[in-house]
Amino acid sequence: MPNKKPSIEVNWLETVRTILTSRYIDEIEENKFAPQGRLPYQFSAKGHELAQVLLAQQLTHQHDGACVYYRSRPFVLASGLSTHEALAAGFAKTGSPSEGRDGGVIYSMQARNGATILPASGSVGSQFSQAAGWAQAIHYRHKVLGEKDWGGAISVALGGEGAVAANGFWAALNIVTTRNLPYLFFIEDNGFAISVRSELQTPGGNIAANLASYSNLKIIEADGTDPVEAAEKIAKAVAHVRMGSPCLLRMDVVRIMGHTFLDDQSYKSAEERKLEAKRDPLKSLKKYLPDLDWKTLEREVKAEVHEAAEKALQNLDPEPATTTQHVFASEQVKANSSLPDPQTKGPRINLIEAVKRTLETEMRINSGLLIFGEDVGLKGGAHGATAHMQSKFGAERVFDTSLSEEGIIGSAVGLSLAGLRPVPEIQFRKYTDPATEQINDTGTIRWRTAGKFSAPMVVRIPVGFSKVTGDPFHSVTGEAIFAHTLGWRLAFPSNAVDAAGLLRTALRSEDPVLFFEHRALLDTPQARRPWPGDEYMLPFGEASLLSEGEAVTVVTWGFMVHPVQEAAEGLDGIEILDLRTISPWDKNRVLESVKKTGKCLIVHEDTITGGFAGEIMATISSEAFEWLDAPLQRIATPDSPIPFNVELMNAILPNVDSIHQKMKWLLAY
Repeated sequence: MPNKKPSIEVNWLETVRTILTSRYIDEIEENKFAPQGRLPYQFSAKGHELAQVLLAQQLTHQHDGACVYYRSRPFVLASGLSTHEALAAGFAKTGSPSEGRDGGVIYSMQARNGATILPASGSVGSQFSQAAGWAQAIHYRHKVLGEKDWGGAISVALGGEGAVAANGFWAALNIVTTRNLPYLFFIEDNGFAISVRSELQTPGGNIAANLASYSNLKIIEADGTDPVEAAEKIAKAVAHVRMGSPCLLRMDVVRIMGHTFLDDQSYKSAEERKLEAKRDPLKSLKKYLPDLDWKTLEREVKAEVHEAAEKALQNLDPEPATTTQHVFASEQVKANSSLPDPQTKGPRINLIEAVKRTLETEMRINSGLLIFGEDVGLKGGAHGATAHMQSKFGAERVFDTSLSEEGIIGSAVGLSLAGLRPVPEIQFRKYTDPATEQINDTGTIRWRTAGKFSAPMVVRIPVGFSKVTGDPFHSVTGEAIFAHTLGWRLAFPSNAVDAAGLLRTALRSEDPVLFFEHRALLDTPQARRPWPGDEYMLPFGEASLLSEGEAVTVVTWGFMVHPVQEAAEGLDGIEILDLRTISPWDKNRVLESVKKTGKCLIVHEDTITGGFAGEIMATISSEAFEWLDAPLQRIATPDSPIPFNVELMNAILPNVDSIHQKMKWLLAY
């Protein structure tokens, strides 16, 4: 058997069988099914197999978690994915991890005989900060909640050298080193990101060399094609992380095939390709294990792969009727009808105070609820929503983050997947932009995994202009963009009572929720209401009827509720609906009102082109056209950023006079 034993125990027979399985899946896809058109696309893992399989064998803790990428099939196979499932995924069949919904090599899997495979993404680099969230969940569940079975678990993020240029890598790097978390960066450096050489990803082409002096980060490098060196260095890295500290392990591997089966690698010289073929880890294994019956093993594995392929082809295609299932949780949190109505007596409180009280009440109920973001700790949040909460609940539950919205949302995903309830704060709506990729991916996790995984969280975002000023970066609302972001609920309360009720519902929901808090309502009289009580909840998708009328329906939300109400003073017949939530929105109540009045005006602060008023108007035109007695109308901000100068700001925002005039026009039409 082995002519040079590593200092650790390795199941070499199992290692070889898994590598051969991965290799033959690649080959049958490349040479047969892709040319036949049965496989839409194919990503080969040839050259990466040895390092990945040896890593998977080290992940034996029941709460180990791994975030993988599109070239991680050997690792997932070694973690328990069956050959049949792997091939069914490529064929987009049922019986695969995503049930034909996601790309054939985009995997997720609850722990079987290895790590939990967190839902992968087709976005390069997004896995790193999600894995950071899992690492933080390990620390929190073990150290804070005292769950002993989480002790010693680790989080691993697999990625190529090209991914180290992505925002997610640097976000995770800062998170895990500043918080000293049990996290392993497993970087498979094959020298090429598609065709771009590693020297263009990081100076000198070696991320390990560049990070050698990074605080709180152990650096290890290894030849990922050498059986002994790879086994020893991987075991060393995993052991270090199990002690509770992060490590970056750079594995020098080869990518024998192109980026996909269509890539002819014309950007590599003939000499480079010859050297890569010479470093094939399968060749190294054959030299290292000369006593294995390689011919029998290869014959057996080939037969198993061919049999699995034939069976996978017989798997059913997904039912078209199921396509839209799992976008949201099947059961939504409802306001409990047995609970009392909201309290109406007592001192009036600000909207921001309602948010704070609701968070604190839910924190006492749910020990897994964590609040974090920039300045939410000792400062208490940029707007005061978390004031004094760190002293009440501790720095493990209310904590500051590095200035990286990508990292904030990405780590929230990992925390949620680990069973906690993250409540990240993004200081202003505009600053969600760096987290766009994570937000988009989060909303589709349940759908992409056919309901097997989900990442419920509540992202609190102050939005809109303030009571004293505006500017292009702090005054954005932009709710229409998020209304179009799949899988997210969106609440936009106009007063303290609704804020408390909607936030409590969001915190108990099984879907990710965006919770908008308008800056001009945080501590101003319009939004003040008595505290509704510690159990008050409001269902999403139910508009509030603010005034009844027979002549004109006015639909609005957020801050605009208040100028609409003021504009309606002295006018008869105006029915005002406050949507309260944008996703879902109360289509039935709007249609019912429009069918009664025959006229409709929609008022919102977001810009007019592509604003959410357009969606409402399209629905009314389609489903209530014959009831209309006047053209549908909308008032919104022109297609312009919000100016810093107050007079300029007031000139473009919808105002009481413009709304009043439009109401009068509709009444007279």
